Amino acid sequence: MTDSLQLGEIAGVHHGTYREGRWWWQSAGYTPAGVECWNAIRALDYLASRPEVDPERLGATGISGGGSATMWIAAADERVKAAAPVSGMADLGYYVGEDGVNGHCDCMFLYNQARWNWTTIPALICPRPLLFVNSDADPIFPMSANERIIARLERLYARFGASDKVDAMVSVGGHAYRTDIRRAVFEFFNRHLKQDVRPVEDADTGLAPSRPGDDAKAAHRIEHKLLRVFPEDADLPADRSNARVDQFFVSPAKLEPPAAGNFEPWRRDLLERLRAATFAAWPAAAPQAKVAALGETPEEGREETEEGLEVSWRWRPGKDPAAPRWLVVLNADEAAGGAGSQQPTEAARGTPDWARAVVGEGSVLLLSPRGTGANAWTRKNPPNTVERSMALLGGTVDGGRVWDVLTVVRRRLDGGKPWRVAGQGQAGILAAYAALYEPAIEGVVAVNPPASHRPGAQGGPYGPPLLNVLRVLDIPEALGFVAPRRLVLIGAKDPAFERTAALYKLAGAAERLELR
Repeated sequence: MTDSLQLGEIAGVHHGTYREGRWWWQSAGYTPAGVECWNAIRALDYLASRPEVDPERLGATGISGGGSATMWIAAADERVKAAAPVSGMADLGYYVGEDGVNGHCDCMFLYNQARWNWTTIPALICPRPLLFVNSDADPIFPMSANERIIARLERLYARFGASDKVDAMVSVGGHAYRTDIRRAVFEFFNRHLKQDVRPVEDADTGLAPSRPGDDAKAAHRIEHKLLRVFPEDADLPADRSNARVDQFFVSPAKLEPPAAGNFEPWRRDLLERLRAATFAAWPAAAPQAKVAALGETPEEGREETEEGLEVSWRWRPGKDPAAPRWLVVLNADEAAGGAGSQQPTEAARGTPDWARAVVGEGSVLLLSPRGTGANAWTRKNPPNTVERSMALLGGTVDGGRVWDVLTVVRRRLDGGKPWRVAGQGQAGILAAYAALYEPAIEGVVAVNPPASHRPGAQGGPYGPPLLNVLRVLDIPEALGFVAPRRLVLIGAKDPAFERTAALYKLAGAAERLELR
């Protein structure tokens, strides 16, 4: 039996994006589900080393987070010869389509870069024996999802000629590990690991309260204190790392600069890797839309950049028609209004002071990407429904915002006139990522850019959450890849931006980088 990361003697954190605001987990590709899977693999290593254990007859089971971890370990490690997850997995139809993600902490989920339906995970166990166990009144694992999963698994096992290796068991009641569940699980393991088909007797005896006055519902066969490794909390090791495992469990990419003259192939390869790791959820194309040319009078409106998702914008023509056109990406507190929206304050309707200083006499399109401005969705912490659901679909909200910028630019390439993009803080980084995939963007201005997608030792602002981005590169490299186009960084004081300057020099475009 292994402790879970959060509920063991040395506690870690399961609720980083659920309630703790650790959105950089998405950028790092870190989820406590990975720690649970790794700990279980190491437990198998230990079990297999014991002389009294037959390594060819190892099974895995657990309930809730333990049921989910059973799926991870059995799918990842074929030393698990039989698996019986209990109330540990639903499907995307429930998690995302019915907001089921709200009932679960982060240990229940992986980042779905491959964009699988969740059933594909237990499918990896096939054709090894699998007992899918649930309860009929479980509020966080509803029977509708349970029935979809087992139906798919039965069809899959049948195609492998292993229909007799998969089964489902449903107990009457809520989220619990009751007597009938234990009996079914023990009989399943006996049958498949020991070829023993006899019924198991496992009555609820010996569960009397440990001490007079104790609640019988809280009673256990073994007093919890006797199960401790460290007798008291004061005995916990000073160098324990569970509470900070999110900082080192996933190693960030360390980029070695290319050989002289090899910058562009190196850059192109990394951008292809980034597209696959971070922006896999982008649609193949934006919805068809008729977009009128931007004229000489102020306008505002909305448009759909992805099916069911809108952005809002305001067009402010400049005094000099020959000056460059600017697309300014706004943060959530810099509303762009939009047709049919509630009237924002005059301060919010105007071009922000920082942007006015950047665009000068040029024309500006102020863009509020998805989830901001007139199209803001309800946000509540916890459970951060939309932001957490996106990771189960293979992306992040901010990855979608990069797509919004791309789409708005591509729809307005009238006359071949290029765009320059700008943003402050996180929005400036979104603008830069859009430039990496849209050559019609001829320049980028980032005001007060964060130096990394993860917080520094002292905390503070960090870059927009982009799925797995730190496994490929970090903000200074992304900015460096804007080269050889013009890049202006205003207020970029962190030494990390020296890496951006080094990349511009490698690209032979040092003079096109301006640090103010």
